This record gives sequence, structure tokens and C-alpha cells, in this order.
Amino acid sequence: MSQPPSGAPDGGSGDVPVCPRHPDRVSYIRCQRCRRPVCPECQRSAAVGVQCVDCVREQAKGERPQVTIFGGRAGDGRPMLTMGIIAICAVVWVAELLSPRVFQEVAFAPALGTAEPWRLITSAFAHSPNQPMHILFNMLALWLVGGYLERMLGWARYLAVYLVAALAGSVTWLLFQPVDPYDPGAYVPVVGASGAVFGLFAAVIVLNRHLGRDSSSMIATIGINAVIGFVVPNVAWEAHLGGLVAGALMALALALSRSRRQPAIAWVGIGATLLVVLALAVGKYAMSSAPVLTPFA
Repeated sequence: MSQPPSGAPDGGSGDVPVCPRHPDRVSYIRCQRCRRPVCPECQRSAAVGVQCVDCVREQAKGERPQVTIFGGRAGDGRPMLTMGIIAICAVVWVAELLSPRVFQEVAFAPALGTAEPWRLITSAFAHSPNQPMHILFNMLALWLVGGYLERMLGWARYLAVYLVAALAGSVTWLLFQPVDPYDPGAYVPVVGASGAVFGLFAAVIVLNRHLGRDSSSMIATIGINAVIGFVVPNVAWEAHLGGLVAGALMALALALSRSRRQPAIAWVGIGATLLVVLALAVGKYAMSSAPVLTPFA
């Protein structure tokens, strides 16, 4: 049976020390910072001894948040956003298999752009239900390059680059298509994350060059996929090109923001790229003489 040390344990008052957060619990261990008694539930390991949860919380408020090499908020090292995007694409693809209506609701076709402009983005999270290799290749590429870029940029910058590159891919494909609702080609749908993935490819190359890292394997990957886009039928090479250019432009802004130590430059560059992409889409439809309001039949 153990006993407390002789003398008044609380420094002379003679009272039994209790945890401030749990007054019903006696504790002879004190926080190394505030010197208050702390029960086992409220103890947190410190460099020397223990600290109470209140002191740990106050100390965390005063610490500067960890940032990535390009100024974003650093995570715990796990590419949670990349895994989330892959999960969304997988769920949408399974839903497409279960119901053809899902494909019709998310795919983008030029004749639907003015009435349902959100398809420019939703189509980047869908894939051909009849071609399993379509989603497999895109998700494998996203997993290989996305996690690397997410840890480099932080989740907010990474998500912005991904979405703008996806939008740029859809808009670039649109620029090469008819939009007249009386033209059957205006109803040809397109889906896939390849525009966004190519944007990430370009961003990795630009940022690696800025950091003095090798990107020869990434350049080779882009070259191979570029050839495939012209050889294999039904591949929207225009989307690859649009995502590639947009990703490179945004990466240049990110690199400039790091070299000049001005984080705002990154967001200005991303925002400017977005505005150019939107202007191209609006201009394409503005030059069309026919109204574009007809949904899928």
C-alpha cells in the first residue's frame, strides 16, 4: 500500500491535491508548466514530465502551423484529398454501371454547356462505363502523381490546381467541337479525369524543375500518352492539351510565389488561369448563332 510523501503535498495548505478538471480525482502529479495537479486522463507527455491538456492547448495556439514547401498547410503526410477524389470517381463509375441515367446526368456535351454548365466539372469525375481501363489508368496515374503533389502544395492549392485543370480540359475540348444543337456532333459526350491528371503532370514537371529535381520519367509519360491520344480512337486529346497548359501556368505561379516569398502570387495565378478558361468557354458559346438549351434525349 503506497502513501503520499510526508508533509503537505500541495505546498503547505494541508489540503489533498485534486485535478482541476476532475475534482473527484486525487493527483500528486503536477503539470510541468502551470504546476497544477493533473490526473492520468488529463496528462500529456512532455519533454520533461507531463503537461495538462489546458497547457498543451494553449501552447498549440501559439505555435505557427506547419507549411509545405510551397506555402500550403501541411497535413499528416497521407494524401487524403487524392484518396477522396479517387473514391468519388469510383463511386460515380459504379453508379454508371447500375444506371445509365447517371452517365447522362454528369457527362458533358457541347450542346448542354449553357443550360447546364456544371457538366464541365462533373464530367471530370465520371468515366466510360463500357471501358474499365479508362478509369483504371486515370486513377492509377492520379494516385502516383497526386499524392506527391498534394504533399508538396497542401490540400487547398492542390484542389484548386486539380479543378481548374479539369475545367480547362473540358473547355479546350469544347473549343474544337460544334455547338449548334442541330448538329449531331454537338451531342457527343465526354467524360474522364485525364484533363485534370495531365494538369498535375505538368505541375509536377514545372515544380520539380524549380526545385532542381528530375522529371524525365514524367516527361516520358506525357509523351507516351500524347501519342496514344492521336493513335487510339475516342481519346479526347484536346482535354489532355488543355489540362497540360493550365497545369503548367498555375505551377509557374506557384514557383514564382515561392521564389519571391509572396503566397498571394500563387492564388492570383490560379485565379487568372481560371478566368482565362471561363472566358474561352463564354467566347465559344457567344460566337455560336444557335441557342444551346437542349438536354440529352
